[in-house]
Amino acid sequence: MGRNIIKAGTKIPKHIAIIMDGNGRWAKKRFMPRGYGHKMGMERMIGLLERAFDLGVSYVTVYALSTENLSRPQEELNGLYDLIRTYFDKYMGKICERGVGLRVIGDTSLLPEDVQTILKNSEEKTAKYQDKCVNVALCYGARAEIVRAVNTAVQQGEKVTEEGFSSLLYTAGQPDPDLLIRTGKEIRLSNFLLWQCAYAEMYFSKKMFPEFSDKNLDEAIVWYSSRTRRFGKTDEQL
Repeated sequence: MGRNIIKAGTKIPKHIAIIMDGNGRWAKKRFMPRGYGHKMGMERMIGLLERAFDLGVSYVTVYALSTENLSRPQEELNGLYDLIRTYFDKYMGKICERGVGLRVIGDTSLLPEDVQTILKNSEEKTAKYQDKCVNVALCYGARAEIVRAVNTAVQQGEKVTEEGFSSLLYTAGQPDPDLLIRTGKEIRLSNFLLWQCAYAEMYFSKKMFPEFSDKNLDEAIVWYSSRTRRFGKTDEQL
């Protein structure tokens, strides 16, 4: 891996959120089908998860498929579903062997039934793990998540506080992301964790996701460690 740039005293974020952008463009540049890019992106995701948990990160949320992505050509979506069918148990098993729980967030009812079963079984296998977790966002949209939480609150017939509202979200019980990383040159949130990332430090990389290396992750964490997180306070109050 080369020289380790994570030094003693580096602040490690407790929760990292990752928008894994650029798989298709990475493949196209290499005259390969978009599905190849998604496969390489899944492999890179596993590598980054391993590195993150090795460094002491407790939670990682990865944006795998947005609700907006469902409008993509059916051939590409079928390729993504086939990746889950073929590799999800194998790849996620490597992560969960480390005592990491799995939570799938989003409206998974929009996925094929057999894919839903694979995801549900993986969640159940790791339900005992509470201290570390990887959230895989599939058929996820932050606005839809917030509307879902509002409707739940209305059904309960109670006003909610900010803390109470957070308990109605998919990430209930978890700390909000400290660091959000987006690859693929774009500088936007794309309807991802809008509530949870209110105070996240945002790191944008020009690299396409399959080429975002462990070293690049380390660099993002070192950048995060250099940030002063005020949460509305002055420097003197910190």
